[in-house]
Parts: sequence; C-alpha cells; structure tokens
Amino acid sequence: MASLTSRKVVAVTALVAVVAATAVGTWFWQRHGVYGVNVLLRRGGSYWETMMPDDARLTPSMRLAMTDNLADAQPGEFVWREVEPGFEVAEMPVVVNGAEVDRLLLNRVDPGRFRFTVRNDPTGSMNIDEWEHALPDEVLIVNSSYYDNMGLPATPIISEGQPSGPEQYDARAGAFVASAQGARLVDLAGQDWKQVFAGAENAMIAYPMLIGADGQTRTAPESRWLANRTFLGQDGSGRIIIGSTKDAFFSLARLAVFLKNAPLDLKLALNLDGGPIASQSVRLEGFTRKHHAKWESQFDKGQVHLLRAPFDVPWALPMTLTVGRK
Repeated sequence: MASLTSRKVVAVTALVAVVAATAVGTWFWQRHGVYGVNVLLRRGGSYWETMMPDDARLTPSMRLAMTDNLADAQPGEFVWREVEPGFEVAEMPVVVNGAEVDRLLLNRVDPGRFRFTVRNDPTGSMNIDEWEHALPDEVLIVNSSYYDNMGLPATPIISEGQPSGPEQYDARAGAFVASAQGARLVDLAGQDWKQVFAGAENAMIAYPMLIGADGQTRTAPESRWLANRTFLGQDGSGRIIIGSTKDAFFSLARLAVFLKNAPLDLKLALNLDGGPIASQSVRLEGFTRKHHAKWESQFDKGQVHLLRAPFDVPWALPMTLTVGRK
C-alpha cells in the first residue's frame, strides 16, 4: 500500500496537471475561440515542416520555382467558354521553357447579371464542400480576404449590408465593392476606404494590389513564398475575373508580372488570401469545377518551411466570396 506521503505527492501532481491544463485551455480559448477548437478537431491544427528546396514533399512546380535564374512564366493557349449569359470559364496554362508548371482556373463574370456576396463564418466548421451545401444556389464560391486567430475578418468588410472587421484600418492596397448596381475593384492608393465602402452592400479590403490603377505591379520583392493563390481582376469591359492557381508555382511578385502580361485585359488585380484555403467551386448548368487547395511554403536562408496539417482534409474557409444569379 502506498504511504501517505506518496499519496500526497500523487494528489499534488494531479492537481498541478489539472491547473496547468485548465490554464492552457483558457489561454487557447481566449486566443482562438471556437474557430481554434474546430481547427484542432477537424485537421489536427497546423505546423511548419522544414526541408530543402529539392525535397520530394514539394510539388515539381514548387521545386522548379525555388531554382535560380528561372525564366519568366508565359501564358499558354486558352479559350473562354460562355456557360451562361454573363458567366465565362477558362483554364490558362502557365508555361516555363515550353512545359506547363501551373494552371489558372478562371471565371469571367458580368456584374450586371450576377451578384457578389462577402461572407464570414468564424466557427472553423465550413470548408468549400460545406459552403456548397449551405449555399446551393450560389454558382461560384472562393476564399476571400484575411482572417484573424478567431476566424473573424482581419480587414474591414461589409457582408449583406452589415459591416464587420476592424473599424480603424490603414488601407493602402485595394478593395472589392459590390451593390445592386454592380461590382468593381478599387485601388485605395490615396483614397479613404470608408468613402469607397459608402453605399456598398458587400465589400472587402485585401492586399496587395497585383496591378494598380497605373497599370504597374505593386508587390514586395521576390521572396519565393509559394502558395495556391486566389485573385480578383477587373478588365477593360468592367467584368470581374476570379482566378485560382491549381498548383503553387507563384510567389506574389511572379503572379503580378504574369497577370500584367497575360491576355486578360486586366486594368486592376487584387490578391486575396492564399495557401491551403485558396479553394474554388463553380456550379453552373452544364459545367462544374471543384478545386481543393493544399500548398503554402516560405523560403528562408536556403531552406523551405512547408505548411502542413496532421489530417489530410480540406481546410476551413472563414472568409468567402460567392457569386449568384440576379
């Protein structure tokens, strides 16, 4: 039989463990809320894994993008297909040295025929498949702008007339603004975002501008930070182009240059959040597309840090942009 002293030691140890677990749980809840709990339960959280740039765990396109003196990517041949009046789809190959290294999944939408909605679900329970189930009438769903540790908007947004996100924000990149009259991108350089948001039913701020109002790219220098990407563009006819990359070949700087040179007639282009959340769903009569994103990596001092999760499941999308018929 254990001595009284031994039993006291066990009791004290158990109490300390309970107190420590409670403190950790309280800290986690205060920092991440229900969003963090669902992230843990659904995909086991996430972590960064370090490897060399030629590691087989990276896609061939990512390994190529890490090499020095890489030739500029060029757009391959593609054709727009009008699936419904005012809604066209295409896939543009991304070509380096004659070989396809990535592909842009493109949608070109007439804002006179379709409406745009910015949405937030901070519970961490909605991936692209569950957004589809919740919004059966929406014809396009993509991730949108940035979110914080609680799954709430990290930039100002308006969702169905309701403002959310930080009330004070130093916006210098771009915005997407939609109302019953249409939708547009806005270069916020020298503009007050609150005035731009005035009268909008749905709106969001994101960064960086890939193509500004002056026609120039506006990103940080090349970093070899690679990811699945989502972007918005506006062409010379006022149509909204919504694109996702199939692989993770592009850094932001390379994507900006590629879009500027691509035959898309883009007058403005705005980056949205990227990485494993950069998914896309299209559901039209006679055409469907489903893309589950997966990749994000950072490059530092000759090594690659790859974002991973214990469970190979689609990531939650706290922020989405959806398109529906008017």
